[in-house]
Amino acid sequence: MPNATRPPRWATRLLSWWSHPDTREDVQGDLLELYHYWVMTVGKRRADWRYCLNVLKLLRPLAKSKQAREYPPPFLLSPDMLRNYFTIAWRTLAHNKVYSLINVVGLSIGLAAAMLIMLYTKDEVSYDRFHANNPHIYRITNREFNPAGVQERVGTNTGYFQGPRFMAGVPEILSFVRYREQRLDMKRGNEVTSQPVFEADSNIFSVFSFPLLSGNPKTALKAPNSVVVSEDVAQREFGTTDVLGKIIYLKDSDYEDNSQFSPYIITGVSAKCPQNSSIKFDILKQLIVPQEAMADNNNWFNFFLNTFVLLNPNANLGKVEKQMNRIYVADARDAIKTMAQQFGMKNRMEYMLQPFTDMHLNKDLPPDNGLVDRSNPMYSYILTGIALFILIIACINFVNLTVARSLKRAKEIGIRKVVGGGRSQLTFQFLGESFLLCFAAFVFAVLLVLLVLPTFNQLANKALALSYLFDVKLVAGYIGLFLATGLLAGFYPALVLSSYDPVQTLYSRFKLSGRNYLQKSLVVLQFAIASFLIIGTLTIYSQFEYLTNKDLGYDDRHVIDVEKSRLNRNELKLLRDELLKNPNIVGVTPKNGGRWGTIAKINGETQQNFAYETIDPNFLPLFKIPIVQGRNFSADLRTDSTQAVLVNETFVKKAGWKNPIGQVVDFWYNENEKYRVVGVVKDHHYASLSEEIGPQLFTMKPTNPYGKFFVKIKPGTETASLRHLEKTFKRLFPIMPYSYTFLDESNRSKYEAEAKWKQIMLFGAILTIFISCIGLFGLATLSAERRTKEIGIRKVLGASVSSLVQLLSSDFLKLVGFSFVFAFPAAWYAIDAWLQNYPYRIDISAWTFVVAAVMAIAIALLTVSFQSIRAALSNPIKSLRTE
Repeated sequence: MPNATRPPRWATRLLSWWSHPDTREDVQGDLLELYHYWVMTVGKRRADWRYCLNVLKLLRPLAKSKQAREYPPPFLLSPDMLRNYFTIAWRTLAHNKVYSLINVVGLSIGLAAAMLIMLYTKDEVSYDRFHANNPHIYRITNREFNPAGVQERVGTNTGYFQGPRFMAGVPEILSFVRYREQRLDMKRGNEVTSQPVFEADSNIFSVFSFPLLSGNPKTALKAPNSVVVSEDVAQREFGTTDVLGKIIYLKDSDYEDNSQFSPYIITGVSAKCPQNSSIKFDILKQLIVPQEAMADNNNWFNFFLNTFVLLNPNANLGKVEKQMNRIYVADARDAIKTMAQQFGMKNRMEYMLQPFTDMHLNKDLPPDNGLVDRSNPMYSYILTGIALFILIIACINFVNLTVARSLKRAKEIGIRKVVGGGRSQLTFQFLGESFLLCFAAFVFAVLLVLLVLPTFNQLANKALALSYLFDVKLVAGYIGLFLATGLLAGFYPALVLSSYDPVQTLYSRFKLSGRNYLQKSLVVLQFAIASFLIIGTLTIYSQFEYLTNKDLGYDDRHVIDVEKSRLNRNELKLLRDELLKNPNIVGVTPKNGGRWGTIAKINGETQQNFAYETIDPNFLPLFKIPIVQGRNFSADLRTDSTQAVLVNETFVKKAGWKNPIGQVVDFWYNENEKYRVVGVVKDHHYASLSEEIGPQLFTMKPTNPYGKFFVKIKPGTETASLRHLEKTFKRLFPIMPYSYTFLDESNRSKYEAEAKWKQIMLFGAILTIFISCIGLFGLATLSAERRTKEIGIRKVLGASVSSLVQLLSSDFLKLVGFSFVFAFPAAWYAIDAWLQNYPYRIDISAWTFVVAAVMAIAIALLTVSFQSIRAALSNPIKSLRTE
């Protein structure tokens, strides 16, 4: 090492550089040695630093000479220099472990979030695109207009007619497939289970690309009693996929009151339907259309299945739709007149074609009736927004920390400039450091994605596999994300650092200009985003708690819901008598299965739609639903089952009745079916709270079958009651499937989407706050380091620890407080728009914003005060020793 009397060898050789241009290659090593020497000695051996400074003073005027312009120093992008840049970048990051770790962790989380959302979005937009006949597959949909020409509704279901009759009259329609879902009983030995069974036309495998592992796709569904099963069903039922010719037993229909199981021969085994498919089946059988149904022209108005058509690639969509509607008007003319005369239906219907790939994300025409995985594009927007927020905050951390640390690297930049480094070369150097750090973050992000993918699947209700990560388009997207992040995080700091004046930096006169407005603005933006997500999380949590705890207007506690299709009155009496023999069971009452709706006339010719419920006299008392006017049904009055109905308060309001008791409800389309209202039931939430309470009518009509029954049990007797219930059910109905749910749990499950979004927003807020805080921690640490001597002087002059902590923390807390100016209006607008989706919702409370502000300030204070207290407690002698 040099001493106080003799300069080092490299200094002597550098001084002779421009007078000996032939020695360029030799001096290149000396230039690098100068920089390495500075890195190793600055701040440690101040005497050595004086030699560096004196040499640079002499080199600066030489650098402006004609000789220097003719023979510039060898700072070129040669392989050696690239290797040197990489080495220096690595040493710089390794020498500043805390800041490097903060940046790597922040960028890793941001990149991982972005990768997961790219994976989610790719899956969303790829739905149903794997079929070979895309984009020529369409679903027949319809819309209805009232006599004034106003559209009243849109529908996705059709009947038997639309497919074959449109194909017969429209040459551009090459083929059609009708598809629907049923739930049928399946028998295996003495065990009966309820299974979703799908029906389709036999040409389904020529229109859609669902490969068969075995069997002929052209003939697999030709025979009436043939079925195609998935490989999962084959393994479950037979332990092998080699099941062609084997037999399964299915009940012919769930709508007929019989116990006949028919044998079905397995003629094909399909591969598991892709994850991104709206059609997913395990058991598929041929759709059988009765001849009498095709002969009845009124079936133009039966809507209960999906119809898909395959168009000629050169077909004009608008022209095809016009031809379809001309066929409908001509063919259904008599049926339209009949519907208008008998049922007063005066609305006009039009048919449309919806692209098959449009269903998954369509809010108005979603997949239904056997089609699955309906989604909402809003989910992709929200997730993308969260991921971008996290990534932006991570990049802000990088920019802030790099610029804040720039004062410590100012002398390095001055040395590089004096010995010939150009601004472009310095920019390249610092961008190289940015990309090196981003590459490390990218590697950790991939590992993080692999680690959290199962949890993400659960939150997003997906089944994304690890193999999806290596899709060619996704990999290209990840590379683009890596490059964009590296540029976004490193470009501005590189420009700032490369613009420093070497004279100012070498004489320690350099300070950041502009009062660090950009740095402060970025901190404000960080905490504005964090505060926004905190408010969103608190709002979603409050709305979820409101939905799950709101009084529904009836008591759903300790009630078991048991499915039993075609339950008649005699079976119900026997079942009730047997169940009530157990003292743990308080009551039993039936109801129709599913949700029924119909229409009737009130006040003469006025028609009203309503929910149609079939119950018995025990229903309202079991659920503690009050009667506000009139009386309940009575088992002692036979006429109640044929002449009396109950209605709810909303029904009365819609009808405009001031005195509802005795009013007539006329089911005019059924001969002599008129009822008188004997009681008014208090409004209760019979559906999800995402729907407003609608008109509701209760009947005991004898020909209406029950589809389920409810069992009320004593609290704390769940295990014993369920054991008795199952034993009784299987004894009375040995060939019926047995399944049950607790009604309160079933009601809670209606809000699974809200529960998942509560978790997603919570995780997003936590990650955002975490990244913001580690960035703030780094800035606080750098601020304390820059003000070490100031703190020492203040302590010597008598400043207290609390005053120093306040001094160091106040600037950051002001920025956090200022972020609320931007966060609060944006959050209020967003949550107000989101809450409009719920007819029953919380009010936007000022306390939500107050709590969010307190949380943000408290978190920021805890983050900053740690370093502030540490700096305030430091020994001032150490910081002032060298002054």
